[in-house]
Amino acid sequence: RGLIDGLRIDHIDGLANPRSYCRKLRRRLDRLSQQRPAELAGEHLPIYAEKILGENEDLQRDWLLDGTTGYEFMNQVSLVQHDPKGAIQLYDLWSRVSGRPADFMEEVIEARRMLLTSSLSGDVETVAQGLLAIARQDLKTRDLTLSALRRALVELVVHFPVYRTYVTSCGRTTPDQVEFFNIARTNAKTSLPETDWPLLDYLDAWLGGEALHSLPPGATRDLRKRVIARFQQLTSPTAAKAIEDTACYRSAVLLSRNDVGFHAQVFSASPAQFHYRNSLRAARFPNNLLATATHDHKRGEDTRARLAVLSERAVWFSEKVAQWQQLAVNLRAELADGIAPSAGDELILYQTLLGCWPPELAPDDQEGIQAFLARLLKWQEKALREAKLRSFWTTPNADYEAACASFLTRLLTTEEARELRENIASAAFAIAAPGALNSLGQTLLRMTCPGVPDLYQGTEFWDFSLVDPDNRRPVDFAARQDSLKQSVDSCCCQPGRMNELLHQWQDGRIKQWLIHCTLNTRKRHPELFQKGEYQPLVVEGEKAEQVIAFTREYQGDCLLIVVPRLTAGLIPEGELPQVPATAWGDTCVILPPAMSGRMFTNPLLANLRYLAPAGRLPVKQLLADCPVHLSIAQTAQEFSGVAEAEPTFVKSLTQGELHDERT
Repeated sequence: RGLIDGLRIDHIDGLANPRSYCRKLRRRLDRLSQQRPAELAGEHLPIYAEKILGENEDLQRDWLLDGTTGYEFMNQVSLVQHDPKGAIQLYDLWSRVSGRPADFMEEVIEARRMLLTSSLSGDVETVAQGLLAIARQDLKTRDLTLSALRRALVELVVHFPVYRTYVTSCGRTTPDQVEFFNIARTNAKTSLPETDWPLLDYLDAWLGGEALHSLPPGATRDLRKRVIARFQQLTSPTAAKAIEDTACYRSAVLLSRNDVGFHAQVFSASPAQFHYRNSLRAARFPNNLLATATHDHKRGEDTRARLAVLSERAVWFSEKVAQWQQLAVNLRAELADGIAPSAGDELILYQTLLGCWPPELAPDDQEGIQAFLARLLKWQEKALREAKLRSFWTTPNADYEAACASFLTRLLTTEEARELRENIASAAFAIAAPGALNSLGQTLLRMTCPGVPDLYQGTEFWDFSLVDPDNRRPVDFAARQDSLKQSVDSCCCQPGRMNELLHQWQDGRIKQWLIHCTLNTRKRHPELFQKGEYQPLVVEGEKAEQVIAFTREYQGDCLLIVVPRLTAGLIPEGELPQVPATAWGDTCVILPPAMSGRMFTNPLLANLRYLAPAGRLPVKQLLADCPVHLSIAQTAQEFSGVAEAEPTFVKSLTQGELHDERT
């Protein structure tokens, strides 16, 4: 009846054969679409799969999906907002304070071993018994023991670089699938005795290295098929439970790099790498979803964006942590199994407080603090149990959890912790403006990069949520509707109103206005955003590495996007989430010759227009009136129509000053 726009498949890797399922579903959906109302009949209905892609892994194109649910885009935006210069300091801080490894993959491997010998031991045994049955069908392998096969299997799964492989009747049919298994086999040798290495060769052949169709039909082929399916359904939950549900709560070099679908072992990426991923998506999955917040995220999109600022202020943060540890001495408890909270859990708490402290919350606001505390206590309980170090879901450590809850409660509410509380709040406010600018950049990128933006409910305002259930609280839609109506009524034809939103940025209306204007632009130019060619732009000048710029072009229409990054050193503390124009110096965006001399319209500034000079656009002028830049250059005919319909303001961009000509 036209009530469904598309399908989202959760936990696709839990299926025995995701490829077969997705292809059947695609055919079924295409047939059903012919039965829809006449105006919708035959319209393509997209299918998206929640698929966590490993590093250097791509979605299988022969599944006939429109793309993933966009976790990999969350990771790509996060990477480009982290400063590589802060990595060494933050790695050292975490390992020195917590006593745990700074290498995220060490935590993953340890967690996988723990899971495979506990909650997933039954699944391991099922696969091991299947491998033993296969071994007994061949004279060369019939003497292999169950314990030896189990040992080799566990180490293979422990070192698996992706969630799973996708073996068909032809075996592993793509180079990347072969490579992923080879990586696991090679790394498994580092933890297995050399006498066990030949076992890995047998497992390689039995688990997809040999094509199933090369075996005679019957019990042998059926057994091999069942064992392969169960093996692939073992590696997937092992990865999910070890990474998302364990290591992300054990490791905290910087919590903004720990989230679902992230490659937490990678700290940062350059704009060039970000552009490469966008270009790849445009070529392979142009309708892939683009997410920055989901029902499963560990921290809200704006919490992560603020925490990313710590990568730019790593030394400052290290000094703050040392101060806070001293101020918190009397808040800790001594238990039989050690200090509570542990040094690692305390550092995780400090990062969490910095990241999600509401912009409007004063440290002496008792009512606001109590509401904040209630949310944090629920997060803390989950974080401690998911880490599986001092407490567990199956066997909660009541004493440790109570001591940690007492630490947090006293920190936020008591007179004895006033200095510590005020110091943490002051630090959160110090990084709030560059964090908010990260958020605005992230928001604009999600809605303009190749793909379909997925806006999680409620995130039109600032999203300082924590892991579920915090990110699934009821949304006050009425407040968002009222706010948008007021912004539309007051901002529609006045460029100066952006300045008002900027000065009141703490209330989140500036983010909502950015979303509103950008989505309206998408609505006016659907083909430009869906089919527009993605072209990274060269940025030159003293702050070139702190700018992301690209165009999207389709049949004469052109979209220009300019977003700042790594701006903590450019924004004076306590100022607005906007880089002062003078801070950009001689930084310029280089436009392709075909776009020079064209008239651009900026919908974020009430359709203010500017004539692009030949070649070079000064960033200090592009970002003079708005923290981020979006503008459209249209064909002559379309531009003429807009000019007659809407009041506009024209600016001429030159190498010198901006000249404002109101028309």
